[in-house]
Amino acid sequence: MGAIMLQGTGSDVGKSVLVAGLCRALLRRGYSVRPFKPQNMSNNAAVTSDGGEIGRAQALQAIACGVTPHTDMNPVLLKPQADRTSQLIVHGQVRGALGSGNFRSARGELLGAVLESYERLRAQCDIVVVEGAGSPAEINLRGGDIANMGFARAAGVPVILVGDIDRGGVIAAVVGTRTVIDPDDAAMIRGFLINKFRGDPALFEDGYRQIETLSGWRGFGVVPWLSAVARLPSEDAVILERRSFSAAAPLVVACPVLPRISNFDDLDPLKLEPGIDLRMIGPGQPLPGDAALVILPGSKATIADMHALVAQGWDIDIRAHHRRGGAVLGLCGGYQMLGRTIADPDGLEGPAGSVAGLGLLDIETRLTAGKTLEQVRGCALDAAFSGYEMHLGVTTGPDCERPFALLDGTRPDGAISRDGRVMGSYVHGLLGSTALRDALLRRLGSESSGADYDRSVEDALDEIAALLETHVDIDAMIALAMA
Repeated sequence: MGAIMLQGTGSDVGKSVLVAGLCRALLRRGYSVRPFKPQNMSNNAAVTSDGGEIGRAQALQAIACGVTPHTDMNPVLLKPQADRTSQLIVHGQVRGALGSGNFRSARGELLGAVLESYERLRAQCDIVVVEGAGSPAEINLRGGDIANMGFARAAGVPVILVGDIDRGGVIAAVVGTRTVIDPDDAAMIRGFLINKFRGDPALFEDGYRQIETLSGWRGFGVVPWLSAVARLPSEDAVILERRSFSAAAPLVVACPVLPRISNFDDLDPLKLEPGIDLRMIGPGQPLPGDAALVILPGSKATIADMHALVAQGWDIDIRAHHRRGGAVLGLCGGYQMLGRTIADPDGLEGPAGSVAGLGLLDIETRLTAGKTLEQVRGCALDAAFSGYEMHLGVTTGPDCERPFALLDGTRPDGAISRDGRVMGSYVHGLLGSTALRDALLRRLGSESSGADYDRSVEDALDEIAALLETHVDIDAMIALAMA
């Protein structure tokens, strides 16, 4: 039983994708593999088979391993719900909140829970592939660390450092990491990977050798720009700033990017549709007047995001869109925003209080303790689907008598307005079901491509794994993991 850990010179250097690709490559070689991330910070999460939640990236990595996602794969998940406060998830369940005042001390106390999960995974497989968080070069965060070197040293897992050449300065990033970290931490790093390389790798041979000389670490390869990443669900909201879709497509779908947006990978299946121009609308931009559909996505802090939506003037845009005959779909927190009011009397997602919603659905939501975490199947718009629920709150009102879906054949979910053009649901992952995506697009006067989203993800993982086999010394990585 072995293990290897990928840490990064910074955030968004591609660790999550490389872990997924390496997991798939090892699976294709016949190894039993499990992914692991000690601590994650993300509002994009997935529901596991054991009734908990983990980061979306670890759920994807589990798919790459050919196994069912489990809470042990991400034992500590932090979900930001305010600038200085995050909801704390341990072993898949809510355990309170961490703020700037108690973050370091409370985080260090979670190492035991992290190691418990890691040891359980180790007993199940040949190799555990571990993903770090942020960078070990953030030495101001080293005390109480459980995400990078704190874990690596406690568990005795060798580390490969990932540098992103696309952002520039990769030589300084790798060598600088060696310079600033503790010598005992540096001893855990056995080599480096260069990620996101565009062009001819021969042009970087001198730089590659200079990193080896200056750092004292060996190189494990140069990974080319992986175009298949665009077909994978994203975890980090930073990707929303760089999304690009076909402006030539005839059907415009608009989604406002709210400050606490969550589970925005719900929209990823729309990337498969050549007839859709999906526009992620950032602050300061109006919602497009030619949109056929506006989607309000999930939110980690629904009341705060409702205030943000009004501050941007998007409430005016959405109501005008509806008056022009446009359709609106709200998912989870977005569904709650479509109603008349949202109340949080106990301050579960922020300061206690309530806010007026858009009033496009005759419903009211009250946030209550006890989080719904459940994988579901159902039928909506006469089409079958599968997905998951992950929410606080109970929603009631006259429009709930026209449910959007029936779950497991009997349980109503969501609501549809009297005019049929405003729909809301608590279920995430709806658009990944080909039949439901097709039914929704037909309501908008279009047709889907019939593409299989799950198959697209599997194919992208295989493509990435094949490229890693070509450009990375996987044999040496396996030897390091098993040493």
